[in-house]
Amino acid sequence: MKKPRYLLCIGLLAVTGSALGANCPAVTVADMKGVGAGNFPQQYDLAEFERLAGCNMKFSENPEIAKLNQRIRGNPKLPPLAPKLPPLAERLPAEPLVVAPYASIGKYGGVFDMLSNATEAGTSDFLAMRHVNLVRYSDDLQTIVPNIAKGWEWNDDFTQLTFFLRKGHKWSDGHPFTAEDVKYWYDNFALNPKVIEKPKGYVLVGDKRMTVDVIDPQTVRFNLPAPKPGLLVHFANSYAQGFQPKHFLGKWDPELNPDANKMAQAAGFEDGYEVISNYYGNSDWTDTPSPMLRSPNKVSKLPADTHPTLESHILVAESTEGRHLVANPYFHQVDTAGNQLPYISEQDEIYVNEDEVRLLKLVNAEADFKAQSLQLSTAPLLLENQEKGNYTVHLKPEIREC
Repeated sequence: MKKPRYLLCIGLLAVTGSALGANCPAVTVADMKGVGAGNFPQQYDLAEFERLAGCNMKFSENPEIAKLNQRIRGNPKLPPLAPKLPPLAERLPAEPLVVAPYASIGKYGGVFDMLSNATEAGTSDFLAMRHVNLVRYSDDLQTIVPNIAKGWEWNDDFTQLTFFLRKGHKWSDGHPFTAEDVKYWYDNFALNPKVIEKPKGYVLVGDKRMTVDVIDPQTVRFNLPAPKPGLLVHFANSYAQGFQPKHFLGKWDPELNPDANKMAQAAGFEDGYEVISNYYGNSDWTDTPSPMLRSPNKVSKLPADTHPTLESHILVAESTEGRHLVANPYFHQVDTAGNQLPYISEQDEIYVNEDEVRLLKLVNAEADFKAQSLQLSTAPLLLENQEKGNYTVHLKPEIREC
């Protein structure tokens, strides 16, 4: 039987199946099982959910996660091919984000197939399936809710924004994620002309820079020269993330490592800043190619580690034809039954830049989801082939939302 495929303008895809089982009730949006709503729609802090549900959550993981970790370049492993991960309790934050699935608790496994036009073209819907930032918008597109950050607080005149992070949160390589990674992003990345030539408007307030203070490992504060309530909105809807892995990039950063330029030159680069720029494509866009593709003449001397992520999936293979990702073994979210997310084990993206070829692949059900780059003129053909291709077309009443 073919697996169902989906073509949506805006949507969230989840693989569903039989409940995986845990100590807490399998609350879903469709069936709350008598559990009250939390402070934010469709999600809870762990302590909040346990209090409302009257339970102690037990955690479960993807049975394939150790094998998936084996494919992540740069992650610790035991030779020769024995995957080794810490227990799940050591990989999750002390208080993970608890997410209520829409209809039912999911089942693990599978590959999420996606079409993009090319690198940095037509990739938004694919990126949206794994992307995280400090906060996000809920489904009502009006309410900002926690994500990477556990919470936030403005001062009275919107000139000071404080984020509270999750104790024990880790990057995909197991290294602690702390307030230092937020400060590093701002001071050494977003405002460094040797990495990003000109700072983006959202990192400034009236063309003036902010300052970022590390209060403690889980508390970071943005000090603004003037009120800017939209800063929180930026972190809720932008692909530009407000953090970078200091432990990973720092070894190439001449400001942090006196040997950075020497290391970079040994690898064939001008200096450490060029290495950092190659990892991120001279931008803060999170979907840039890795150095393995960006610098084919230099990459042989550059460690082939994928830069760590906080997203649900991490890059493990890349070519001029597409890329492949696997589930992040340290992802910070669980469902209401205690199962670590994501459910989907792998993501596969291929580049198809010709409209006709892309449409043919969609009709042949070679993708699980597509939104960006679909035109209304293609709707009749897609609708005509729904039953044959075992997919569903969702047309929104306002095309502007697509």
